[in-house]
Amino acid sequence: MRHRAHEGNNGSGDALHHDPRITLERFRGEVKILLDGVALASSSQALVLRESGYAPVYYFPRGDVQMALLVRTGHSTYCPHKGHASYWTIKSGERVIENAAWSYESPYDGVRAIKGCIAFYGHGLDIRYVEAQ
Repeated sequence: MRHRAHEGNNGSGDALHHDPRITLERFRGEVKILLDGVALASSSQALVLRESGYAPVYYFPRGDVQMALLVRTGHSTYCPHKGHASYWTIKSGERVIENAAWSYESPYDGVRAIKGCIAFYGHGLDIRYVEAQ
């Protein structure tokens, strides 16, 4: 399954600002996010979003994320290609990483498959992936 960002309605009646250099597809394999050996997320259903000029970002279905280790914050950002992002702080044992995970609760049409999925910044985290053969 491969999606390209496209023009559409962002729900507000305004035309969607789009970037044709964004691709979104199911990652063919398994992706894990670890913090000090603790699995924060592990999925064979992750989506990988590729945006020109940025490293690939893996989006995990919430059912594959240890949500008990995440605390929602008031931080938010806006991307003209994806919409408004909400953030979570990771708390695992003594470790706290502020605003280290995010999701798009109401993404624009071109990337609607990431709705509610969780992505992680790589800082301080171990990202492991095994591509399917």
